[in-house]
Amino acid sequence: MSQAITAADRIDDVPGMGLRRSGLILVGLVLVALVGLFAGARYGMLLLVGLGFGIALEGLRFGFAGPWRAMITRREPSGVLAQLLSIALVSIVAIPLLASNPGELVGAQAPIGFAMVGGAFVFGICMQIVLGCGSGTLVNAGSGNPVSLLALPFFALGSFAGAYHLIWWTDLGSLPVLTLQGTGGLVATLALLAVAAAIILWRAAPGVPRLNRRHAIAAVVIAALALGNLVIAGQPWGVVYGLGLWAAKAYSAMGGDLATSAFWSAPGSAERLSSSILTDYTSLTDIGIIAGAFGVAAWRRGALAAALPGYPARAWIATIIAGFLLGYSSRLAFGCNVGAFFSGISTGSLHGWVWFVAAFAGAFFGIRLRPLLGLEARS
Repeated sequence: MSQAITAADRIDDVPGMGLRRSGLILVGLVLVALVGLFAGARYGMLLLVGLGFGIALEGLRFGFAGPWRAMITRREPSGVLAQLLSIALVSIVAIPLLASNPGELVGAQAPIGFAMVGGAFVFGICMQIVLGCGSGTLVNAGSGNPVSLLALPFFALGSFAGAYHLIWWTDLGSLPVLTLQGTGGLVATLALLAVAAAIILWRAAPGVPRLNRRHAIAAVVIAALALGNLVIAGQPWGVVYGLGLWAAKAYSAMGGDLATSAFWSAPGSAERLSSSILTDYTSLTDIGIIAGAFGVAAWRRGALAAALPGYPARAWIATIIAGFLLGYSSRLAFGCNVGAFFSGISTGSLHGWVWFVAAFAGAFFGIRLRPLLGLEARS
């Protein structure tokens, strides 16, 4: 996510800043109320949850790509441990809820296959190139980060294209959906999370904080919001589908024919394509994340003016390609750090664990590619 805000960045003493901040709160509440009025209370609540995600991720400077990078390059475990803690907190509630409400709630469950593993690996590379996963790209774009603002529309195009070709890729071979269910599944999930945390702690550098206060608070807040998303929407927190849907709607509006895509012509997707974005659960939380991050950035700085990094042309080309591949690969992998890793593991899907390993391996390569692509240049 965005860098820490220093005292010099704060503008509490700027005349009229209090009024601007009150305006930000009012605008957010009005947007939620309008969505609730015209689309329904459930949709207004989901927008509110999305705003919460954006505020928490940007406000607490918490994400997924950054902590992975910190662990790989500096062996700082706090951010990754917070992710595992948040997943554990969600799983304690979510797995029993899914077991007791099979007709009302669904998990983020997907099959393990060649395309899924390869997609997760490519996603891990690309999220380190742009320094943002699915939620991270939304947050960084909302807060005015130039790299994420460029990557985001190509992420959406990639998600659309990946979904268009998904059946071809899954036909290469995959296992049935494998899940950890009920009490036994919860115990197994918590045990695996404990093993993952133990490995992270074993690899951590001596003397660095194991789990700092900010990350611990973020873990609890994100877990509460994720559970709210599950209960309100009946499905876990996700990112990728909403972005692909936006691109699909644009393609359809320009006269494109989606009848030849098994994914986009399926009844569920066809219904969403013909309906308002404000009635799509994932779209609402995606919009909320962008708006929430925007609100925090405007609250802190009063404006979103960000210096354009002094990158060479190849870095901007790499950002476009990586943005597209983020969307494409995450669709093949059945989600990003949110939909596959966070929501997959916390609702008992084994594909989430395979995704984690493959994407973490890809992150090593992505970190090493950044300097070669000119993305370490200073403005």
